[in-house]
Amino acid sequence: MNDSARRFRRLELTVRRRVDGLLQGDSDGHALGPGTDPEELTLYQPGQDVRRIDWNVTARTGEGHLWRTRAQHELDTWLLIDRSPSMAFGTAETEKVDVAEQVAAAVALLTAAPGNRVGIGLLDDAGLRWISPRPGRAAAVTLSRLAAAGREGSPEVPLSTALRGLGARARRRGLCVVVTDLVGPDGGVERPFEWEEPLRRLTARHDVIVVEVDDPREQELPDVGEVVFVDPETGRQREVSTSDPELRLAYAVVAARHRDETAAAVRACRAEHLRVSTDQDWAAVLARFVRDRRRAPVRRPRRTK
Repeated sequence: MNDSARRFRRLELTVRRRVDGLLQGDSDGHALGPGTDPEELTLYQPGQDVRRIDWNVTARTGEGHLWRTRAQHELDTWLLIDRSPSMAFGTAETEKVDVAEQVAAAVALLTAAPGNRVGIGLLDDAGLRWISPRPGRAAAVTLSRLAAAGREGSPEVPLSTALRGLGARARRRGLCVVVTDLVGPDGGVERPFEWEEPLRRLTARHDVIVVEVDDPREQELPDVGEVVFVDPETGRQREVSTSDPELRLAYAVVAARHRDETAAAVRACRAEHLRVSTDQDWAAVLARFVRDRRRAPVRRPRRTK
């Protein structure tokens, strides 16, 4: 068994034991039609299914009312995975890009069901490429076989362009999962971010989950003396004294501001937001998120013409 096969086997076992069954099943449709969940109360018309009559409302109004149901259909899922050089960083259990690929592959496995398809977008230092939709298990296998991501160089395609490309490919309403660190090439921490507008357009049509991957050293600097920092996307270097308490405080303040601003931006775009760190058990975090998501009221994407 080669390395990619072993990685996939470990991933499949993790998903089955700890997260399986939380996303599987039919997907709620966005149109009224054959299904099981009540969606809209309407006046009864002769010939309609009398088993769906709401007798309480009928008794109160004196007119026959029945529930129309929400259609259920196969789920189309698109995964957009940020593999830019800024993701090739990790000071805990693993690197951010490894967590991103594992979470994306887990989502592919969780959405696997008859008729469901998963498409993949990969954003790295070579640009943006798309892998055609395929069954969820096949998509997870594809992700487990990816070559190592580039560790240097500026991304040729920004996240905003990748999101627009995702919107162009995801023609049928479904689920879009964007896995990224939300770190821009300019290191900006203030809104508006360049990815907000295309993300807002995406959520107008689809259910969108933004999975933000970070590392504990991106939130605060340890006191380890003189350190040379290298920006993997620009190659710029800077020597820093991490023993300076004022510097560490300023760094923590800016990092906290970035977290707050990105969270506010994702929320304003009406996307769901999941944070995963390299020092966390990503499977436990994903399982908790999916359980909470199933308990929460269903959010319908805004209608678009």
